[in-house]
Amino acid sequence: MPPSSEMPGAGDAAPADAVAGPPTHDAVAFAGALRCEGLEVPVSAVVGYVEALGVLGTTRPDDVYWAGRATLVRRHEDIAPYDRCFARVFLGVGGDDRPEGPAPVITFAFDTGADGATGTDDGTDGTDEPDVAVRWSRVEVLRHRDLATCDPGELEELWAALRRLRLGGATRRSRRRAPVGASAGTLDLRRTVRAALRHGGEPLVRHHRAPTTRLRRVVLLVDVSGSMEAYARALLRFAHAAVQSHRPVEAFAFGTRLTRLTREFATRDPDAALRRAAATVVDLHGGTRLGDALAEFNDRWGVRGLARGAEVVILSDGWDRGDPATVAEQMARLHRVAHRVIWVNPLKASPGYAPLAQGMAAALPHVDRFLDGHSLASLEALAALLTDGG
Repeated sequence: MPPSSEMPGAGDAAPADAVAGPPTHDAVAFAGALRCEGLEVPVSAVVGYVEALGVLGTTRPDDVYWAGRATLVRRHEDIAPYDRCFARVFLGVGGDDRPEGPAPVITFAFDTGADGATGTDDGTDGTDEPDVAVRWSRVEVLRHRDLATCDPGELEELWAALRRLRLGGATRRSRRRAPVGASAGTLDLRRTVRAALRHGGEPLVRHHRAPTTRLRRVVLLVDVSGSMEAYARALLRFAHAAVQSHRPVEAFAFGTRLTRLTREFATRDPDAALRRAAATVVDLHGGTRLGDALAEFNDRWGVRGLARGAEVVILSDGWDRGDPATVAEQMARLHRVAHRVIWVNPLKASPGYAPLAQGMAAALPHVDRFLDGHSLASLEALAALLTDGG
């Protein structure tokens, strides 16, 4: 068992009834809170948690913590949200009370008696026992913070949240047809005739078919030029999470040239994927040739089929050293074949922002949705938009 020093708590001493209550009620409510945090908690795990509480009891907060940790947590990345949820549900720590700045160390004392004094199982006063210290994740606090202002420690917490980000399955109508019930679709003459031949040429059963649906492709074009240096890493991590979402996603990076990164993002490890991408993209943090990059995409991939009927997402600040007329022309070509063109600009959230950059101004008339992408919350909103297709 891991040392108890990893368990969260609040204050210098917690009362004995801090987590007391009906074990089944506490387990079910706690499991629901964990699901809201994004953890996968099946019913069998909740049953195991209830059985563990029945053996250990609910008077010792450390027993309640480790019972849930052993039965409800299945992945290493779920430990931080589990600790945060435990502190909020059982100890009243979290929410709007979390301070800004570095994550505070929360101390917790075990096994308090009726008089409030700490004790141990062998009857000693427990004065030699160290207090428990743990750091809780501040993802909720950081969710709306500008990525350009986060320090390395805060970015690591946001990377873990981005790793869990997934795109759902927005669908489109396919040209393929599949058999359906007699009350839907159109008559499938071929299958009807074949079935009639088995009955002496009498069409006893009529077969029908109707168009099927397929997942709509998503194409991500990430600006990795020098002006996007503060956001490029986060946007590339978002692109990696999208590629790992088990739906058709294509990822590209562009600066002075266009680079396809779908193969580099095929690995599940985001750090390894970004290292492979950095080795592939030769113009990282360089200049921007937005019009030329869009022309290359349209000529080699987009118009030929990759962008047809797809959700095309351009993640860029719109700064461009090329001819804005080229940007407008290529955006018009892209808009004609794509289902929808979404532009994500991290600068849009800045106070007083106006799309005055020549590339942005030329592209905006051909954009269906114009969003900001400066924070984790904005990237989550983008993922939700791509999921529901709205």
